[in-house]
Amino acid sequence: MAIRRGAAGAAEPAHEWRGKGRFGVVEVDGPSMVPTLEHGDWLLVRYGARVRPGDVVILRHPFQQDLLVVKRAVERREGGWWVLGDNAFAGGDSTVYGVVPPAMVLARVTARLRPRTAAGPRREPVRGVRATLGWAYSAVRPVRSDVSLSRRLRAR
Repeated sequence: MAIRRGAAGAAEPAHEWRGKGRFGVVEVDGPSMVPTLEHGDWLLVRYGARVRPGDVVILRHPFQQDLLVVKRAVERREGGWWVLGDNAFAGGDSTVYGVVPPAMVLARVTARLRPRTAAGPRREPVRGVRATLGWAYSAVRPVRSDVSLSRRLRAR
């Protein structure tokens, strides 16, 4: 799953904050992390954060250095991280390009924000108080490492 840094494929993150660590916002582009992340989701990421097995991370694609991708860091192996997408049918992970060197893992995803649209082919915006409250309840969620998912992915 590729990501777009910032809006509309801009070269820099949409927002960046300075503090204890460097934070940024990126947009998801593609299906490889479904159901955890969907196309169009916005992610709050922390650059240079410590990565643990099960974390969702932003990394440089090993074969296309200018392409950033989002994957789950499944386990630490000799030479780097074994990363997999949550959607087994999408491909484009360590099963294709092998272990990813630690220097290519740029950031850890801390939260996701779903866009304010309804499901369905017309993708109409959410309207009304009840619909807005429902969206707000489900839109912002931390992205945690899923131990059971991590174990399942490790078995492949």
